[in-house]
Amino acid sequence: MTFDATFWALIGLILFLALMIYIKIPGKIAEGLDKRSDDIRTELEEARRLREEAQALLAEYQRKQREAEREAEDIISQAQREAKAMATEAKAKLEAYVTRRQKQAEDKIAQAEAQAVQDVRTRSVDVAIQAAEIIIADKVSGKLADELIGKSIKDVAAKLN
Repeated sequence: MTFDATFWALIGLILFLALMIYIKIPGKIAEGLDKRSDDIRTELEEARRLREEAQALLAEYQRKQREAEREAEDIISQAQREAKAMATEAKAKLEAYVTRRQKQAEDKIAQAEAQAVQDVRTRSVDVAIQAAEIIIADKVSGKLADELIGKSIKDVAAKLN
């Protein structure tokens, strides 16, 4: 029986496959593929976990941003209320100041007016006394004149006070 090259190729292939099975190459290949599959599964789970953490961080930062915006709005509204209150207070203080200054000016005017009236009265009395002295001196003389002048001065002084 002559064996041709195809037969020997078949025998070589069978021996090669038997050797591979004996050395457990298919198990090692399967083991390597399983390990690679486990590594990929682990990486996918790690990527999923990282993605969830990133989403949680994003949600947390968005919540903090909303809180910061709300706080900024509160600060702005508080500042606006304080500004309005300060403006109202300043206006009230200005009005009180103007009223006080007006009252002071009116008091000064009234005081100056009273002083002017007093000065006019004093000057009138002095003029009246001088005129009376001149008239009495021209018409009355002696002891009687001195008594009348003294009495007139006392009467005028009593009426003014």
